This record gives sequence, C-alpha cells and structure tokens, in this order.
Amino acid sequence: MPPSSPKPGPAFVFAEKRTVILCLLLVVATLALYNPVAHHPFVNYDDDRYVTDNPHVQEGLTWATVRWAFTTTSESNWHPLTWLSHAIDWQLFGANPAGHHYVNLLLHVVNAVLLFLLLWRATGATGTSWIVAALFALHPINVESVAWIAERKNVLSMLFFLLALEAYRRYAEKPGPARYSLVALLFALGLMAKPQAITLPFVLLLWDYWPLGRMFPANDGAQASSGRTFFRLVLEKTPLLLMCVASSVITLKAQKAGGAVGSFMQYPILLRIQNALVAYVRYMGKAIWPWPLAPMYPHPENSLAVWQWAGALLLLGAITVGVLKAREHRYLAVGWFWFLGTLVPMIGLVQVGSQAMADRYAYLPFVGLFIMACWGVAEFAERRHFVPRYLAVPSLVVLAALSAVTYRQLKFWNNNVALWSHSLDVTKDNFLAEDNLGGALIAEGHMLRAIPHFQRAAALSPLDGAANLNLAMYAQAQGNLPEAIRRYNIVVHITGDDGRRSTAYSNLGFAYRQAGDFDRARESYAAAIRANPENVKPVYGMALLDQSTGDLAAAAEYFARAVAVQPSDFGYLLLAQALEKTGHASEAQLAYQSAQQISPDLERAKHTANSLLGQ
Repeated sequence: MPPSSPKPGPAFVFAEKRTVILCLLLVVATLALYNPVAHHPFVNYDDDRYVTDNPHVQEGLTWATVRWAFTTTSESNWHPLTWLSHAIDWQLFGANPAGHHYVNLLLHVVNAVLLFLLLWRATGATGTSWIVAALFALHPINVESVAWIAERKNVLSMLFFLLALEAYRRYAEKPGPARYSLVALLFALGLMAKPQAITLPFVLLLWDYWPLGRMFPANDGAQASSGRTFFRLVLEKTPLLLMCVASSVITLKAQKAGGAVGSFMQYPILLRIQNALVAYVRYMGKAIWPWPLAPMYPHPENSLAVWQWAGALLLLGAITVGVLKAREHRYLAVGWFWFLGTLVPMIGLVQVGSQAMADRYAYLPFVGLFIMACWGVAEFAERRHFVPRYLAVPSLVVLAALSAVTYRQLKFWNNNVALWSHSLDVTKDNFLAEDNLGGALIAEGHMLRAIPHFQRAAALSPLDGAANLNLAMYAQAQGNLPEAIRRYNIVVHITGDDGRRSTAYSNLGFAYRQAGDFDRARESYAAAIRANPENVKPVYGMALLDQSTGDLAAAAEYFARAVAVQPSDFGYLLLAQALEKTGHASEAQLAYQSAQQISPDLERAKHTANSLLGQ
C-alpha cells in the first residue's frame, strides 16, 4: 500500500521541488493547447440562456442576482454557484466571450493540478499521478466542457469535488468534526455548481478502499472485523448521503418542471437500460479512440440490435468480474467502479434530454479509467524491472497524439456553422444539430440556407419545438399565416421551455392580429406574458392591439410596463405618443426625454415606433 503522503526529509524536499515543476508543466501545456478558446464566440447552444440573453446574469453580482440564483430552477437545474459565476463574468467581461472562455479554461487547469496533487499525496506515486492528470488535462473528450461557456457548471463542480476529496484525505489522517464539516461544505458547493457531484460519497468509499486503505485493511485477517469497518465507513457518510437525497429531490423537481425528463412512454425502462449498457462501452471506446466527437449524440430509441446491448452487458460483466478477482490490484476496482458509478446520474436511466450520451458527462468518470490504465502500466513496468524513464517516451507520444486531436476538435468550436456541420457529418439523424446549424446560418444572414435544416429537423422529430418555431416564423414572414399559426400551436402545446413557449405565443398573437382575429391575438399575448413576464414583445403586442382598437389608456399602461421591464428608446416614444393622446402632456414629455437620454439614434427610434404603429 502506498503511503498516504510523502515523508518529510531530504527526499521529501526533492519531491516537493519536482512536484512544483510538474504542476507548472501541466499549467503551461494545458494553457498552450487551449489558448485558441480566447478567440471563440458564444455558442448558439445554451450560451444564450446562460449568458447572452439572460437579464439576471447581466445584472452582475447584485443581491437581486444572488436571490434569483438561489431560488430559480431555470434551465431545469438548481445550480446557484454556476449562475453567480456567470454573473461575475458578465460584470468583469461583459459581452466579450474571451473572458468567459478563459475562466472555463483556468478552472480546467486548476482541476488538472488538483487531480495531480490529490493522487500524489494519497499514493506517493509522482509520475503515475502526473500522467493521470495530464490525460485529464489534454484528452479530447474534455474539449466540450472547456470550450463551451454554458458548461461552466461542469468544471466548477469538478473543482469542489476534487477539493472535497483532498479534504477527506486529511480527515482520514486525523478524523474530527471540523475536518468532516469542511468535506460536507465542499460537497455542498459542488452540488450547488452541478448535481453530478452527487456521487462523491460513493467515491469516498472507493477512496477508503484504495489508496487510503481504511476499508478491508491488508493486515486485517478477521472477516468480521472487516465487515464492521465497512459498516462504520458507510455510516460515516450518512450526513453526505442525506445531502444527496436532498439534491436528488431538488434536481428531479427542477428537471420535471422544465420538461427535461423524458417520459417512460417515450423511453421505456428496458430501452433505457439497453442504451446505458451500450453507452458505457461507447464511452470506453472514446477514452481509447476519441474520434469523432460531437456536442450531441442522438438517442437510438428502438434501433439498438440485441447483439449490441447483449455484447455490452457481457463485456461490462467480464471486466467487473476481472477487477473483483484482482484484489491485490486495488486500483483496478477503484478505477472501474469510479467510472461506472460516477456515470450513473448521466447514463440515461433517468433520461434528461434526447441524447444517448454526451462528451461532457465523461469529465469526472474518465478519471477512473485513467487511474486503471496508468497504475496498471506502472505496475507492469515495475514487475518487468523497466527503467521508469523508459516509460516517458511512450507516455509523451500518447499525450502528444491526444493533444493533436484536442487541437483539431477545438477548431470546430471556433464557429457555430462549423461546429454543427461537423456534428451532422459524424452523427446520424441529429435533429438538434440541424436546428442549431439552421440557427447559426440565420445569424450569418442565410435564411434560405437555414430553412432546409429546420425542415429536416421537423421531419426527424415532428414535435421538435425549435424547428417548428423557426418554420412558423419563416411562414409568417412569407405571409403564410395558416401554416405559421399551425406550427406555433404545435410549439405551445409540446414545449416544456417557458421562454420558447412565450415566444411562440407572442408570435401567434401577432399572426392572429395580422389575420384580424383580435380576440385570439389578445389570448395569445396574455399566455405569452404568463409564460415569461420578462418577454416584452407580447406586452408591446397588447399595447398595439389596444391602440388599434382605440383604448389608448390601456395601451399607455402596457407601453409603461414594457419600458419598465426593458427600457428602449422606441418604447418610450410609443409611451409618449399614447400619453399625449390621452391628455397627459407632462408625463408624455418625461417619456420623450427618457427616449432622448438613452437613444443612440433618435430618428431611427422614431422610424421603429412609427413602423410598429403602422404609420
């Protein structure tokens, strides 16, 4: 059993100096490899919801933002620390994506260094620990977690997960309430960044087995004593397990409220198990051969052949039996069950979203596979009496090869069109990639090129809210109101996203208004406001509808409500006109002055206001 930490003395001093150098190597290599992210844009996949279109985040770090972060379940999750980190970023960097990207990168660098120090202090194996950390830092599977700003929750949660593991190592050396409380605090912070940290108590039990050696000690010949030790260690985790229960309840409620959890009618339990088995094997394959990679791998649904899931079951079972039999190589069991266990929340038994698997889900679990591989090679070399430095060359070759693939994968994240075009090239029947590629093309002004992608997305998934919403907007722009209304109605009835529902209802209101059906237009605007009170478009719709029917006082109230939620120059001009026509000259003058104060181009604002009024 390796020592829990290097011993003091001259050798220890040398080890400390070498460790500092190795830490610097990790930092330099990771920063150099990932430096291109500083030039990457925001991605049109959740970055808008998390940052660029999120008014709470854009308020910066205020008490209102803190209160919102701790009470909202927006994006089907409760992760207040993640929200606060984005708010701090916005306060520091604003709409410049470089700063947001670099914070993700720095967190990844810190995680790599922490992983190295954690393993080194727990095992005393400097070189092996460093290779594990280097694999974690440079492996292409982690590009998604680093290059995607909305995945801040992943790298942030991992930070607290690793800190909790180190705090637990110190607690194991000298148990006490204060040290245990620190473990619990760090665990709570991890859960508040992303619920994936829920597997920490399980990993702590693995840590007890190896390398800490608290479970079934090698010198304990009494089976009964070992059993009592195991029970005591499980009991020791009770407070943490209770935190897991609380986090699970909150997470499931948040995901159900957001419509993120797939139903058992769509994804029966047997189908979930079959996909989970195959996904485990696919993850293992990507650990060895990480290509191709994509932000989204569509769920196979009923297309899995019996040989696929049965073969996966046999392989997983054989490996499990093998590591259990190899009791003298404890790192094998720890690495294997780390991989299996930490993937459980994301493996699809509780189906969240429509993906079969995701690269970002491997961020924590792959550490287990890296431990198995690196300690296995090191032990093999030791038994064959290889000179340790002879392992350096093949190790560096592997790291260089992985870095080359990582560098190539990073290039796809530099451009939304390139990212989703690549995703379509390497996956099959990917409606989400079709949607996002269409959105990226629209952002670049290529509406006609985007429409076929939305049509393919709707053909692949008839209840795809994004595709139907975009096709409805296109039909409305072309004057095809019946088709627009049909698709808007599909969206409002199937989407679990309040923001998308609000947009669809709002646009539906304008479509009904264009069709002359003012009653349905009013109902649609009201539904849009209920779905998302911060969406000012249906508020303007209500105001314009009241103005067109002659109810100027009601119109003025809605205009005032719109500029209170989202101040705009044209909004204040519309309010000024409505107030003036209702005889409130002084209030109208104040509204006009507000428009002058905030407008960069008052003439353009007047043109916008007149176009909305149909003048």
